[in-house]
Amino acid sequence: MSGSGAVASGRAAADIHGGGDAAAQGSGAGQGARAHAQSAADADIYIQRIYASYLIETPFDPRQVAETMAGEQSCGTFARVRDETDELRARARATVESIEELAAAPAPSLPNAYLERRGVAGPWRRARVSLSFPLGNIGANLPTLAATVAGNLYDLGELTGLRLESLRLPSAYRMRFDLPAQGVAGTRASIGAASGCLVGTIIKPNVGLSARQTAALVRELCEAGVDFIKDDEVCADPVHAPLAERVPAVMEVIRAHAERSGRHVMMAFNISDETDAMLRHAELVQREGGSCVMASLNWCGFSAIQSLRRSTPLAIHGHRNGFGALSRHPLLGISYQAWQTLWRLTGVDHMHVHGLQGKFAQPDQEVVEAARDCAARMSDSADDRVLPAFSSGQWAGTVPATWQAIGSEDLLFMSGGGILAHPDGPAAGVASIRQAWQAQRVGLSLEEYSRNMPELRVALQRFGKPAA
Repeated sequence: MSGSGAVASGRAAADIHGGGDAAAQGSGAGQGARAHAQSAADADIYIQRIYASYLIETPFDPRQVAETMAGEQSCGTFARVRDETDELRARARATVESIEELAAAPAPSLPNAYLERRGVAGPWRRARVSLSFPLGNIGANLPTLAATVAGNLYDLGELTGLRLESLRLPSAYRMRFDLPAQGVAGTRASIGAASGCLVGTIIKPNVGLSARQTAALVRELCEAGVDFIKDDEVCADPVHAPLAERVPAVMEVIRAHAERSGRHVMMAFNISDETDAMLRHAELVQREGGSCVMASLNWCGFSAIQSLRRSTPLAIHGHRNGFGALSRHPLLGISYQAWQTLWRLTGVDHMHVHGLQGKFAQPDQEVVEAARDCAARMSDSADDRVLPAFSSGQWAGTVPATWQAIGSEDLLFMSGGGILAHPDGPAAGVASIRQAWQAQRVGLSLEEYSRNMPELRVALQRFGKPAA
């Protein structure tokens, strides 16, 4: 807080706590009106609700288990206690909104010592359960929101599987949290690309390059024509290329390129660290004229990213590494829709969705749904869309499937090997990807379009057939 802000806050505190005479002389009627208004506001916040949908598996009646879930995540416990009054329950208890029973499973999806101790066997019944939670239990508190919709539910002994499938927030509630500082429009403006797919790449090898070697590679990539470059998630502040050396070295190259070409290449420096260090790293990037920082969301945590967002105007590139541990099992964890809903409340600007026909385990449909989730607004009051970042095994040949699935060029298409391993060099790799997007705009197949585009033709020969 600035000095003037601290003084203003101090005066406000003195007015509130220092025996302000005018306030003390306020009429009883006025105090009563304020109390009534506050009471009405308190009641209203318990009427507004958050909705979460789960896929569950249990040997018990799903209706009973759903009620247990609702109690566990609001005002209940395994036995009703003295102060859990009917009035309190009416105000603060989560509600079971719907239950849809599905086909039973032949075996439990997850081990469960609680059931084993009691000799409980199947059938293992599955159901979709929708719960709603009163906002008054949570407030504008992201860690508590996450603990409410995705907390101890996973440990309940009655369950052999639980997955948070969807999360829906009131529009006004979303506006109580941070918005992207740049988002789609700001990212485009920073790069100077009003239209078209944004083409990016990743520093490879992931780790091991010195600051000067990294800067030399960035120079080559800038000259190749990329819009965006990012560090790998495992390279943040290593001893061989600390940020204190790497950021100035790389930004010197990017500034020089901008002066020559008029194009600012956005570089996402990986500043993942403990909170205070991240804030210092972001300040360094901003001082050097940078426009973007990157953080490993799952490992930095909600509060750290919220603090980062409130301290910097730079675009925050949110990396999803570790999400597979939360999502790959169909009866455990959290869907991307729910995960990105929570993380977008931190005000990130870009979010990874992986890529079609990529090297990772997610089916293409999950990638498509993730990109659509990022491109959907969460509020009627502001454009809070984030830029979906496609990566992993992407090259010119995966462009048609991406276009057909998304139908938009408001995305970041990142390619490592598809650019750096192109037989004619990185510039040809970038050109091949841009040509693939141009082919989509004019409605031609890559094979047809490549007849007059040597970079695309060579990419198809080198990397194989386009993804279906």
